[in-house]
Amino acid sequence: MADASSGPDIAQLVADHHRAVYQYAYRLTGSVQDAEDLAQQVFLIAQRKIGQLRNMDAAGSWLFAILRNCFLKDKQRRRPALAGDLAMNIDLIAEDEPPERVDGSQLQDALNRLPDAFRLVVVMFYFEECSYREIADQLEMPIGTVMSRLARAKGQLRSMMFEGEKEERKRRPDAAAERGMV
Repeated sequence: MADASSGPDIAQLVADHHRAVYQYAYRLTGSVQDAEDLAQQVFLIAQRKIGQLRNMDAAGSWLFAILRNCFLKDKQRRRPALAGDLAMNIDLIAEDEPPERVDGSQLQDALNRLPDAFRLVVVMFYFEECSYREIADQLEMPIGTVMSRLARAKGQLRSMMFEGEKEERKRRPDAAAERGMV
């Protein structure tokens, strides 16, 4: 890091936080290329605004806030989210137990299928480990909205993950024997 008189060093900031920023970007976008572009955009903005960073201990949170803002602005430019996209079909909630193990690519696929507003809250809660209050404050929304979006998102994820597990069991050659069909 640069000496205290010159402020934070962007090279050190990139070295210290690139992996976490990229992983967060990947969880939001679900695409290697989009995550790389988003991470690069975050560090370009950070370089321009590095003078705003007073405490290096808060650098990760500062970079995540930049990342969220870039992600949301990009999504608004591409296409606005329709209110109908946020509805949840209660019939899709799994009645059976969820899968015992979670495949990372299956989880990312399920995250990609969530509406952006739901995905952002899930990633903030689980990846950044933000509390409901912190998410509400950072996204400037009521805490009740955060709680309901997270609950609905988890329900949809469970349903999608269980659906994928059921399909996988049907495709396995030994599945027919397990069901007593052979």
